[in-house]
Amino acid sequence: MARISIKVDGVDYRDDIEPRTLLVHYLREQVGKTGTVVGCDTSNCGACTVHLDGASVKSCTVLAVQADGHEVTTIEGLATGGELHPMQRAFHENHALQCGYCTPGMIMQSIDLLHDNPDPTEQQVRAGLEGNLCRCTGYQNIVKAVLAVAQAEPVQSGSPGGAA
Repeated sequence: MARISIKVDGVDYRDDIEPRTLLVHYLREQVGKTGTVVGCDTSNCGACTVHLDGASVKSCTVLAVQADGHEVTTIEGLATGGELHPMQRAFHENHALQCGYCTPGMIMQSIDLLHDNPDPTEQQVRAGLEGNLCRCTGYQNIVKAVLAVAQAEPVQSGSPGGAA
């Protein structure tokens, strides 16, 4: 067993885990963050995307022990005080989801995309979301939601409510 200390959505966790435990399984099974979903187990779909120290990662490709001493933000950690994060709100307002399975990962990746490029073109948004798959929407409304946030306000990676 390995002892880890991780801050998840602003809360400190200290746990003993098997060294081979994937971050996605740790988040879901030990921390209870079930909004981070397991989609493909092969790192192809991006449904498990979270922010590790502010940068998006596919949590199925990271061992929980690698996150020891670091900070993780999940989809559950974005809303604050009952207010959705601007990206969550934009996905809702632009009908950027259907079944919703890919939505947590898409939102987390979209926030990171805007952190790296606050004023992307449609093509840059599409390229920035390439590692996240959606089988329902055709991506048009997802791209529209990301562009709506980009035009409205700056979004900081891993920051609730879009504030720095």
